[in-house]
Amino acid sequence: MKNDLIQNRMNLSNHRNHVPAAKLLSGSVVNKYPVVLDGGKTIIFIDDKNLESETRYRYELRRK
Repeated sequence: MKNDLIQNRMNLSNHRNHVPAAKLLSGSVVNKYPVVLDGGKTIIFIDDKNLESETRYRYELRRK
């Protein structure tokens, strides 16, 4: 099929209108808050600033 060439599938201009904005920003830290753990060795980005203490607590539980 002429329309199903790999170049056509890989071209981002063909996907821009069909891919949700959240998927286009995967790996992005926009609108996320950093939680610095282990004295700066580990950084976790969270959506809700209110969950920072819970994130720290869960991280400490996993380390033990």
